[in-house]
Amino acid sequence: MSKKVKVGISIGDLNGIGFEVIIKALEDNRMLTNATAVIYSSAKIASYFRKALELPFNYKKINDADEAQDGKVNVLNVWDDEFKIELGSSTPDGGKVAFMSLEAATKDLAAGKIDVLVTAPINKKNIQNENFQFAGHTEYLTKYSNADESLMFMVSGDLRVGIATNHIPLSEIPKTLTKEIIIAKLKLMNQSLVRDFGIIKPRIAVLGLNPHAGENGMLGEEESTIIIPAIDAAKKEGIVAFGPYASDGIFGSKNYATFDGILAMYHDQGLTPFKALAGGSGVNFTAGLPIVRTSPDHGTAYEIAGQNIADETSFRNAFFLAIDIFHNRIFNKEINKNPLKTKKFEKEY
Repeated sequence: MSKKVKVGISIGDLNGIGFEVIIKALEDNRMLTNATAVIYSSAKIASYFRKALELPFNYKKINDADEAQDGKVNVLNVWDDEFKIELGSSTPDGGKVAFMSLEAATKDLAAGKIDVLVTAPINKKNIQNENFQFAGHTEYLTKYSNADESLMFMVSGDLRVGIATNHIPLSEIPKTLTKEIIIAKLKLMNQSLVRDFGIIKPRIAVLGLNPHAGENGMLGEEESTIIIPAIDAAKKEGIVAFGPYASDGIFGSKNYATFDGILAMYHDQGLTPFKALAGGSGVNFTAGLPIVRTSPDHGTAYEIAGQNIADETSFRNAFFLAIDIFHNRIFNKEINKNPLKTKKFEKEY
């Protein structure tokens, strides 16, 4: 029997739907068949949301992740201070609590006290402070992990969409995008598909930057000067990459289903079709890091906070995906220790 994976959970913005989707997902005991949950918050806040949402939510209060009860929901008391909860509003307290929860969970992840991290949504503006000057979780965790690069990887079943340029203004993309960036992201995607998803020889589609993938230079030259050379260079390193494809064409024709991963050039180019297809079930996974971090693919949703109508599906999927990736990495490490086992696996599957 495999060990129960200890899943750390940061609660995100105090006034959003983060705690609501956490409670709704974890009140189902089947979620903890192979996992132990550690929520980085306080018992006072957990009690507040349990009462406000009128949801059954049993948990054990702890002061250290090492005290977590196996196969249960544990609320780790990160602070004893009183914070004002103003559901549906962006407040300084909301950002302060979000950072305190994330910082505590990240430190425990680095210390090996938890195995994986699932992050509830933050407000990227109110969380800013002297220790968090990043565009989002992805950039913060990349820096914290001492990694040179990471890949924002959106996952829903067999649909996996990576983003080459992360959270930057649209006007900055043509100036930021380079052949080297695309090659680096393709390497991270290929590595992740093998290590984290168990795909032996992944097929990756690369999107163009311009409409119709540049239309042979008529609508832009980035495809011929940057993207195609990057694809060719990746192929020489053994990566099975194809493209560039127009985003509307590959998603509209459902050709995306023939690939194991898709690399978009910028945030909305990849996330708009992904969210339309995932229908609220998607997960944001930060690939390329030594740690495992996932998150639901939605934001704080202030407009529905506290109304008990938030859908927990994306959070639940983020919870399960983190566990799956944790086990896949262990398996990948084992087969790499034993080449004969690897060949046997390839033969059988």
